[in-house]
Amino acid sequence: MRFEAGETDGGEGSGEPEDRPNDRTEGGQRAAADRLRSPSSLHAFNRYELKYLVPSDQIGDIRAELDERMERDAYAGPRGYGVWSVYYDTSRLRFYFEKIEGLKFRRKLRIRRYGETGEAADENSPVSVEIKQRVNRVTQKRRVILPYERALALCDRRERIDVAAADQPFVDEVLDLIIRLDLRPIAMTGYRREPYVGQDADLGLRVTLDHRVRGRDRDFDLRAETENRYIIRPDFAVMEVKVNERAPYWVTDMAARYGLQIQRISKYCQSVEAHGLAPRSVFHVPEDQQTLPA
Repeated sequence: MRFEAGETDGGEGSGEPEDRPNDRTEGGQRAAADRLRSPSSLHAFNRYELKYLVPSDQIGDIRAELDERMERDAYAGPRGYGVWSVYYDTSRLRFYFEKIEGLKFRRKLRIRRYGETGEAADENSPVSVEIKQRVNRVTQKRRVILPYERALALCDRRERIDVAAADQPFVDEVLDLIIRLDLRPIAMTGYRREPYVGQDADLGLRVTLDHRVRGRDRDFDLRAETENRYIIRPDFAVMEVKVNERAPYWVTDMAARYGLQIQRISKYCQSVEAHGLAPRSVFHVPEDQQTLPA
């Protein structure tokens, strides 16, 4: 299965939030035609996303409003969870420039792990291999959950791996993309995510607060404790609003009351620019120069 510019996923978004930790079974039947197959670890999501940069002195008030209207994700724990991602790109940063130039169809490939670096993780720890793409204003994400060693075999060693029948076309598409575009690890990001889920009339709404956004441009082992640097100033959090159709009025009203404006923030692009891999674009937000441990 080849992935050519201009193709769309074609899958319907599942109702399940797309960024929960994957330390549990994420199966379930996919579609009517797949009901006789084993549950699949492949998930597809179609979403609209809004992003805001929130100063630290407003986070407490915004958190209080979110607590009133939403529920904290039960899988997150009291402090949220770590999210670490390795992004793949061409040597000339094709995916980076697709984002900066605002192409209506663009994509990126990453391996993502939930949990802090240095936590009990080994080659069998679950990670997700993801293609995240944008088609006009809609964000689409497809992913498959794999043991870390198998994800590295696929993405770094470019080996075809055998998976469940429902997942094989996506895995083969990832391999084709890596080989055809000669993708390699370029940058890494990490942060602590505080997630909220909508209820009642707001089912399908998801709001996350991402704190201490860091990154590095080497040592891409997702298990390693090594030096990172802030790629967004530590006195700011990134608030992401993810909806199936449109954001509820109270969300945009809350943003307006706090003077928050929609930002074109890409953590991958921030990491690329913060590490000098590309000139800083007009969308770059301030980051701290301090290097810090994981």
